[in-house]
Amino acid sequence: MGQGVRWWVGAVAACVLAGGLTACAAPGLAASPRQDRILQQQVETVADGFHGTIGIYVRHLTRGQTAAVNADSVFPTASMVKVPILCALFDRIARGELGYAQELVFRDSLRYDDGITGSLRDSTRVPLAEAVMLMITLSDNTASLWLQQLAGTGIGINAWLDSNGYPQTRVNARTPGRQAARQTWGWGQTTPREMAELMASIHAGKTVDAGASEEMLRVLSRHYWDDEAVAQVPPTVHVAAKSGAVSAARSEVVLVDAPSGAYVFCVATRDQQDQRWEYDNEGYVAIRRLSRLLWQYFEPDGAWTPRDDDRRWVK
Repeated sequence: MGQGVRWWVGAVAACVLAGGLTACAAPGLAASPRQDRILQQQVETVADGFHGTIGIYVRHLTRGQTAAVNADSVFPTASMVKVPILCALFDRIARGELGYAQELVFRDSLRYDDGITGSLRDSTRVPLAEAVMLMITLSDNTASLWLQQLAGTGIGINAWLDSNGYPQTRVNARTPGRQAARQTWGWGQTTPREMAELMASIHAGKTVDAGASEEMLRVLSRHYWDDEAVAQVPPTVHVAAKSGAVSAARSEVVLVDAPSGAYVFCVATRDQQDQRWEYDNEGYVAIRRLSRLLWQYFEPDGAWTPRDDDRRWVK
């Protein structure tokens, strides 16, 4: 039996167990979203007993299998808000209002913290594309707030989100009229479903346009902060992701181009009792557990296992 046939027989068996053949699609074809009962049960084990509130949304983009826990509840984005900033910024680039290679001039008035961008001297020239890399790869906050302004400020970014079908995802910081929301949610707010579906839209080439989506996917695939969800996927597999963290909330949105087909997921927490900045923070543990669970569920024949006990490379 050839490898392709073996895959299809295994996929059919998995679909039957998941609740019927309509839950899956032929390789390479998108299926309509359908809750996978077995996957749902396993995902719920990640949420059980969590000391705080946790939200999860999962969708296999090829087979249509989904699972969700509090997927439509609002959570703080923390640095996940940089994905909507990226999208609105690329929309302005696509419309010719900004140039990806244009040079920006850093001013002391832009300094927010002492990250890489915040450490620049006044009048330093920075290519816009380099600021984008710093915002996503290193989660540089000064670069991010600078780009938020260039993307149309919070007002412009929120208008883009509204017009593209993300009504619960919002930028709150430095956005007139959203002071109360900022007090509750911080820099930004979203739902696990909306943030995961935004990543799925980028992967499908439907965000802004195909060229913008491709470049955004490349940017989102360069990770420095890779100790949680990304670390639970083999390093040979393409992953796009953005994480976020504040004291009482940890989150990550992830797209994995797995052999069985791409899948997306988002984990977000709020009101965590565990507010330590340690590797074993309960929110970080939940993110790693979910990512590992999904990889093993969708790729049951994979031999690779994460080396969580090797802490030498934890950042």
